[in-house]
Amino acid sequence: MENLAWEIAETAHALRRSYDRRAAELGVTRAQWRVLAWLSHAPELRQVDLAEKLDVEAITLCRMIDRLEEAGLVERLRDPEDRRAWRLKLTAKAAPVVEGLRRLATELAQTAFAGLGEDGVEEMRASLKRIRGNLCPTMTNSKQVSA
Repeated sequence: MENLAWEIAETAHALRRSYDRRAAELGVTRAQWRVLAWLSHAPELRQVDLAEKLDVEAITLCRMIDRLEEAGLVERLRDPEDRRAWRLKLTAKAAPVVEGLRRLATELAQTAFAGLGEDGVEEMRASLKRIRGNLCPTMTNSKQVSA
């Protein structure tokens, strides 16, 4: 059991590296694909809320959004409830990029989980949910986001 957390972390690292290599072919960095994934699932998310979900400083996210905005993939909208805040929205130009990232995620999952079967995947999903709940009870109800 003592090495299990390390094995989980190493597996997550291998998944990220594999996805990163594939996503780079679309010209997207890991940080950018995480932003695009969140915004595809939570349109018009406030910038400050996205920074919290990504576990990055607001200034770090601001720079990421600047680059995505320059690429024409994201636009900032004034928050009608708080004029100091920004809401983020994917542009039409982002749709094929997000779709490509989703295809990559599906292909990667098929490769990574080959041989586990539907029951094995569901058992793993339940186990991971329990682990997250043990560590941080609020995470058990958090939305799962994939590319």
